Amino acid sequence: MVEKEELLAALPHRGRMLLLNKIREYNTKVMSVEAEYCITEDCLFYDSAAQGVPAWVGFEFIAQAISALTGIRDIENGVQPKIGFILGVSQVRIELPFFRTGAILTIKANQIETMDSLYVFMGEIIFGDKKVIDGKITVMEVDSETAQAMRKGRDAIE
Repeated sequence: MVEKEELLAALPHRGRMLLLNKIREYNTKVMSVEAEYCITEDCLFYDSAAQGVPAWVGFEFIAQAISALTGIRDIENGVQPKIGFILGVSQVRIELPFFRTGAILTIKANQIETMDSLYVFMGEIIFGDKKVIDGKITVMEVDSETAQAMRKGRDAIE
């Protein structure tokens, strides 16, 4: 188990953007992870009118679980964790509109494909005993220098 404070070494997210409370279990050999998050009003995506977080945000929860997993893998291999970007989400199924305040979510992801710095994972979110979200998520890792160059390029376009 990896608690919240230890997650900070593996993830670039901080403050309200940190959307994981802990990693329950992980396996860096087969690249699978199970994480947990409790919906609170402090969540960056919290909608006070709906008293919850839109369910589509679940793919950011899954992406952060993947980021934590790859960060843990990198730390185990003695390298600096890389920054990841969501490239696409497909085969999406969402069973509810919002995650209500106090909901404790189980977030799972399993790598199904990889090519260089691109990874494809099947992800799911379980609330109670029901799978409420699942889909395929494609992510890309870049080193911090590449991320900085991407940021400069974005700033130049604006």
